[in-house]
Amino acid sequence: MHSSPSRSLALITGAGACLALLAGCGSSSDSGSDAPSGSASSAPASAAKIPVVASTNVYGDIVGQIGGDKVDVTSIISDPDQDPHSYEANTRNQLTLSKAKVVIENGGGYDDFVDRMLGSSGSSPDLINVVELSGKTAPKGGELNEHVWYDFPTVAKLADSIATALGKADSADAATFTANAEAFKTKLTALETREADIKKAHSGEGVGITEPVPLYLTEASGLVNKTPEEFSEAVEEGSDVSPKVLQDTLALYSGKQVRALVYNAQTSGPQTEKVKDAAAAAGIPVVPVTETLPDGKDYLGWMTANVDALANALGK
Repeated sequence: MHSSPSRSLALITGAGACLALLAGCGSSSDSGSDAPSGSASSAPASAAKIPVVASTNVYGDIVGQIGGDKVDVTSIISDPDQDPHSYEANTRNQLTLSKAKVVIENGGGYDDFVDRMLGSSGSSPDLINVVELSGKTAPKGGELNEHVWYDFPTVAKLADSIATALGKADSADAATFTANAEAFKTKLTALETREADIKKAHSGEGVGITEPVPLYLTEASGLVNKTPEEFSEAVEEGSDVSPKVLQDTLALYSGKQVRALVYNAQTSGPQTEKVKDAAAAAGIPVVPVTETLPDGKDYLGWMTANVDALANALGK
């Protein structure tokens, strides 16, 4: 995640207010105006449930699949129509974080508000940073791709870490959490097999992107990103693309140098719309992706749909 003020996950003024004031916010499992997908109801968690906070509903859903009815999950960012990069955390989020026993953040600059809020709340939950867990770093001279939930080996590591953290909080159900994580990983393996199938059929073929969001998926599928880095970085930063870079990017489609456009539907703007229109005009399939769970989808169903859409686009 880059550090552009217009695109960073900002902490709004007053989020560091004392918990005495925060008590007036209540303990709903929604996040202000955003009702989290897959999280528990707004009723207070029972004493038997482990309070868990995830920075996005992607991680909230994964926790729910591993923890089952033993966890009470709050997903802070959950609106499928909202750009997560511009999310403004609020005082209700801080109150919820202060009560959590397990917290999952993406890391890599994507959701720094979690660390800020935990620091001001004085709480010390079991914190899982998924980028750190992944072991991924920025390439030499480049930027870290922080969208690690599109990397299935990383998500498998996350499943194990979640099971361990939940087992610490509830030792009586530790074996259940481990079994649930193993079942989840088995389904992830099927997705990795599907990526391998795409690689066998399409290795080395070019694709275009608007942002780095899907790159772990496309790279695992053997595809080569042809988009100028200056274009995707500018879009992710929320800054203007130079006319020369835009022209070079559009030429990928008019010249049919790519087999598909993998398009981040949550951060569309005039420049990305031009790219999408160019792909459509050239008859090149567009594969929309998002950064949070679409309504009605769980993580595995969502990723299965993404992999299938990519395979179908390449097969046209």
